[in-house]
Amino acid sequence: MSEQQIGPGAQVTLHFSLKLEEGAVVDSTFDKAPASFVVGDENLPDNFEKLLHGLQAGSKKSFTVAPEQAFGQHNPSNVQVLPRAQFAEMDLEKGLMISFADKANGELPGVIADFDEKNVHVDFNHPLAGHTLIFDVEVLEVRAAEDTAADAAE
Repeated sequence: MSEQQIGPGAQVTLHFSLKLEEGAVVDSTFDKAPASFVVGDENLPDNFEKLLHGLQAGSKKSFTVAPEQAFGQHNPSNVQVLPRAQFAEMDLEKGLMISFADKANGELPGVIADFDEKNVHVDFNHPLAGHTLIFDVEVLEVRAAEDTAADAAE
């Protein structure tokens, strides 16, 4: 029987790191417990999952992911200018992340990009938008999703 390869529905356990092109680590499991997910469960962005297809246990790969395949380009129209009066009780500083309610009362994070006595510029782009990322993976285990369902039933 051949090694199970990563594909739709596979249960995958791996270590990963996500770095900016200049080397700053954004996230990593190499110094903690590995990540486990089922391909297609939306725990990992679709374009990152597709990079893993065909890999198997023991595979170590490094991928360079362009902004368009990662979190998109920075969109200037996602930077909103709001009246400073809406932030009257807050100590503002550049880079501060604030949670806003969207039209459906969901949570929408925004980052303070700039402010003065009249206006506050809030950036609603994903913090990694516009960045080329380095995605390093070490695949520890690949199982068919039905194997994990059978294990749970035992």
